[in-house]
Amino acid sequence: MTSCCFSVSRRGSFKLVKSSSSDSGSSKHRKREAEKRPLVVCFGEMMINLVPTAARVSLADAAAYKRFPAGATGNVAVGISRLGGSAAFIGKVGNDEFGYMLSDILKQNGVDNSGLLFDDDARTALAFYALKSNGEPEFMFYRNPSADVLLRPDEVDMNLIKKATVFHYGSVSLINEPCRSAHLAAMSVAKVSGCILSYAPNLALPLWPSKEAARKGIMSIWNYADIIKVSVNEIRLLIEGDDPYDDAVIMKKLHHYNLKLLLVTEGARGCRYYTKEFKGWVAGFEVEEIDTTGASDSFVGGLLSIVAAHNHIYKDEKKLRYALDFANACGALTVTGKGAIPSLPTKHAVLRVMFSYFSS
Repeated sequence: MTSCCFSVSRRGSFKLVKSSSSDSGSSKHRKREAEKRPLVVCFGEMMINLVPTAARVSLADAAAYKRFPAGATGNVAVGISRLGGSAAFIGKVGNDEFGYMLSDILKQNGVDNSGLLFDDDARTALAFYALKSNGEPEFMFYRNPSADVLLRPDEVDMNLIKKATVFHYGSVSLINEPCRSAHLAAMSVAKVSGCILSYAPNLALPLWPSKEAARKGIMSIWNYADIIKVSVNEIRLLIEGDDPYDDAVIMKKLHHYNLKLLLVTEGARGCRYYTKEFKGWVAGFEVEEIDTTGASDSFVGGLLSIVAAHNHIYKDEKKLRYALDFANACGALTVTGKGAIPSLPTKHAVLRVMFSYFSS
């Protein structure tokens, strides 16, 4: 197995919001506790990932597959709830067994699933995913269309969004109508309601007509976000050939006037952060990597669980770095298991890992 580094800084005095839930806590207890906390509403897609049971084989060569619940923004919602925060999910699945399963998973993990709708005319999306022998990822999507694409603006629970402190979304929901219009309408209501807008684009190139369409689609809502999280691979596409490690290029091409925080995750290197007042890099720490699926979503969930309670954290570099410690510990723990949602950590597990690193 290879090792994977996630960002970590050093010991500090930042006080995390306490949670009385533990690794064995019930979903009902987590829900009661979460209701007292600032709400993060996640908008987007949920699907079923079908992953080969054998490691390092192509989709065509796999003898059997195991199903995992998936979907970037759904992962973030579950991640926040597992950490003791309050999260809700808005989206659409098929009126089928997989759709019911995903709804139940949200509920079991303490996520408010009242914004999840069931469509009678389309199935829940399926995605086959594998890491081939050379380490390259391989995807095959079944969503032509899937239920998530058919979410209409009039179906979105705007009252739920108005209750949120943070409204989080990705970019897959921008690819097709009517979901794109639903996304834009929800984002507009969140902005007017005073939510912090959090954006974590997901390239998912097989779903877009072309790379250029992906770039234009992702950038079409770029200037509305308060917080943006991107990877180096995503930056390579967005800045069209310039050096993705050049701070001047990043600030010129990706930082906009209304942006409060830009985060660039770099895999083994750690992550970079940019605000109007300061920028920096947070180094990583090593874990034994089993499956990187969901690590980025776990990172975002960890960060937003803190941002919801400390919504001006981007103004204090020291506190921001401590928050990135926590977020990256979430990502690190996630890659030590298989499948995104099954591997999302609790706050107790994250703090235990952080303590072990800091004390050593």
